[in-house]
Amino acid sequence: MPTSGNPNAHIVLRGGSGGPNYKASDIANTEDKLNSRNLGPAIMVDCSHANSNKDHNLQANVINDVLDQISAGNTSINSLMIESNLEAGNQSIAAPDQLKYGVSITDKCIDWSTTERLLRSTHARLKKINGRPLNSTM
Repeated sequence: MPTSGNPNAHIVLRGGSGGPNYKASDIANTEDKLNSRNLGPAIMVDCSHANSNKDHNLQANVINDVLDQISAGNTSINSLMIESNLEAGNQSIAAPDQLKYGVSITDKCIDWSTTERLLRSTHARLKKINGRPLNSTM
């Protein structure tokens, strides 16, 4: 039996076999589907996985596209998710003494310095879009 859904939920767009799904048309389609179920549009965009074609170095492109959408007035995108670790890339699971500290054993990640740069530039851009300081310690 179908349920009426959770009105406080959000949906995560991470792309899929059809490719990325973070572009404005994808967001609008998701908004329509949520609204048709009387669910407020609350969308998180995963900047990794299929949205970056599984290339961790392309996560910044996704972030910038989403920030363009927010700058153009989108209010349904409420969060971003990035794949980040201390060091870039990933590694296969091995004996503990063969693993490199700070490198993912699952998906490829951006490194900490790239993460910090992206977070700071995203914060600055959102601050400019909103025209007021954001609640943050950055």
